[in-house]
Amino acid sequence: MTPDIPTLTTSRLILRPLELADADAVQALFPHWEIVRFLGHVPWPYPADGALCFIRDKVMPGVEQGTEWHWSIRLKTAPERLIGEICLRDKANDNRGFWLDPGAQGQGLMAEAATAVTDYWFETLDRPVLRVLKAVANVRSRRVSERAGMRLVGTLERDFVSGRLAAEVFEITREEWRRQPVG
Repeated sequence: MTPDIPTLTTSRLILRPLELADADAVQALFPHWEIVRFLGHVPWPYPADGALCFIRDKVMPGVEQGTEWHWSIRLKTAPERLIGEICLRDKANDNRGFWLDPGAQGQGLMAEAATAVTDYWFETLDRPVLRVLKAVANVRSRRVSERAGMRLVGTLERDFVSGRLAAEVFEITREEWRRQPVG
């Protein structure tokens, strides 16, 4: 369904282009407060057809327009099981987003996925800068950015599922990304 978006692999993960067939898996895993509270523009309570509508009405049009790139996150040891999602998008100050099953958190998996898609952003899509927006209270997401060499470049307030919160914008340039040590 998404021939222009390649499958990416890391040492532990398979990042497969998100497709309509993933809707049931996303629907079963996604609508949990731990996952959605620091996301924006997510209907809450999450509707029974939320994942299907999201993939069909937002993801697929963005992919077709060439402004969004979405991957399901899967362990190489269990490739049939979706454990999260990560995306890139042409959106001011908010180029990457992700979520991960709470049971899979704390193992460095999201940092691994973020490294793969950030490399895709710079090396394949040839973008000059990557910016990400996150709630200040989302400490785990902040750590993913900091460990990747991103720096804080701005603060603002933004509406999240959990309410209006202080937010931060992190940034890294292509040149800074390329200077990072491998591994």
